[in-house]
Amino acid sequence: MTRGSESRQLNIAAIQQTCSDNKETSLATSEALIREAVDGGAQLVVLQELHATLYFCQTEDVSVFELAEPIPGPTSNRLSVLAKELGVVLVGSIFERRMNGVYHNTAVVFEKDGSLAGLYRKMHIPDDPGFYEKFYFTPGDARFNSGESGFTPIDTSVGRLGVLVCWDQWYPEAARLMALAGADMLIYPTAIGWDVTDDADEQQRQLEAWVTVQRGHAVANNLPVIAPNRIGTEPDPSGQSDGIRFWGNSFICGPQGEFLARADDHNQTVLTATLDRERTEAIRRIWPHFRDRRIDAYGDILKRVRD
Repeated sequence: MTRGSESRQLNIAAIQQTCSDNKETSLATSEALIREAVDGGAQLVVLQELHATLYFCQTEDVSVFELAEPIPGPTSNRLSVLAKELGVVLVGSIFERRMNGVYHNTAVVFEKDGSLAGLYRKMHIPDDPGFYEKFYFTPGDARFNSGESGFTPIDTSVGRLGVLVCWDQWYPEAARLMALAGADMLIYPTAIGWDVTDDADEQQRQLEAWVTVQRGHAVANNLPVIAPNRIGTEPDPSGQSDGIRFWGNSFICGPQGEFLARADDHNQTVLTATLDRERTEAIRRIWPHFRDRRIDAYGDILKRVRD
């Protein structure tokens, strides 16, 4: 469908913030930055992963499950009210208590009227030193009790949002399935940082790998990418490590991987950019990646390892 020149433009914002061990403090920071984004003209605002709390997965501690909430619940209701008040599509993050013993790392999407447009439960769950997420999170399954694949875009008034979460960003399969399902953009709320004992060269390699792989998803699928990440150094509650310094560098890129906006590694930021909604179609006409896919030859992709 051909859009008018005005409707072709979509103003978006990605929020990069520090977080507190007090949920109210963290949410108040998120809210202030959301209001700043909307005052600047944002029609879509994306918050980082687990923005209401510290990144608690540095250790395994059963008391942390007390932070989890149902959906609807206090945090989702607060985000819903804010989306309606400001007339903005809002992507937030919740440590979801789905039932006793089943918890998810869940992205929630609210429409401009405050209604829940959909949710996405993180599919790929890491378990690495400092990132012990398998202890806390059950992998996602069907989206929003719809029976649809976990890799299904969420329909909103600003487009079909291909929402994924953090560790999902390393998997080309997730991005491609969102693209095949008609996503207009890829969104990666993130909490990633450095082991503070790593040397500067190793830190730079990790950061550039993170940026490069997501820009690669933009290029391979001809889709914009929105990737908000947190900042600040958060201590390891167990004292067994020196904690994590979250590297920020939130960015928004276009469907050829071109940077539209990029933040630094230490400042709270409302990162803004304007997307051309018709650029994906224009790029796919000259780079027809989807036309030339050899789906008849990809059967082994469903195997854990190739025989």
